[in-house]
Amino acid sequence: MRFCSLGSGSRGNATLVESAGCRVLVDNGFSLRELHQRLLAADVEPDSIDVLLLTHEHGDHVKGVWSFARRHRVEVWTTPGTWRAVGAPEIPRLRLLSGQGQSVRIDGLRIRSYPVPHDAREPCQFLFEADGRRLGMLTDTGCVTPHMTQVLQDCDALILELNHDPELLRRGPYPPSLQRRVAGDFGHLSNLQAARLLDALPHRAIARLCVAHVSETNNHPDLVGASIRGVCESLAERTLILEQDRPSVWCPC
Repeated sequence: MRFCSLGSGSRGNATLVESAGCRVLVDNGFSLRELHQRLLAADVEPDSIDVLLLTHEHGDHVKGVWSFARRHRVEVWTTPGTWRAVGAPEIPRLRLLSGQGQSVRIDGLRIRSYPVPHDAREPCQFLFEADGRRLGMLTDTGCVTPHMTQVLQDCDALILELNHDPELLRRGPYPPSLQRRVAGDFGHLSNLQAARLLDALPHRAIARLCVAHVSETNNHPDLVGASIRGVCESLAERTLILEQDRPSVWCPC
């Protein structure tokens, strides 16, 4: 099993996961043309995508989902709440998942959805398992619940949101209402919140930590790195901060 970020941040999110001939795209916040370019940069043909998973309905995650699904007849998997929140569009192939947690299998790849607190209709995140390896994804959540911590135990690789530094957010240009939204329990994880989650996990077993959804306005790579080093110096050495503007390299789990 391996994965590749095609983009992470407020301008667009998309992540590839593949194993044993199965290729999954998680979210697509890019136009059809932009996603095609990013896929080809990762040496992936658009027609090779088997399933498109959705985490929630915000535009930076679903902007290009429907045009891509219709063009390539890709099956879209989403929660009923997310599907309704985007207007219940008609697409050639649709599968509804339980946002409270559901496990499904495609060939040798097992996909598990789990609920997260975010200001969306029925948001979820995903855990992938194949060949005895586990990849966890956690972005777009305002706080960490015990259930989320339990789901992410024993991951070999983890894509984790470190969105903002509270002090930079407080002193930054966002209006108070947006600051409250970002920092609230249904917003985004701060560096400290993410570090506390990592400290609650068996983090020394994580072979690769990919930091996602880092705010360009309210965070800085040095602050991200310091937060992770505060948990484990060796984990910091295995950390990749995902870029917003170009695809990252493929990472093995």
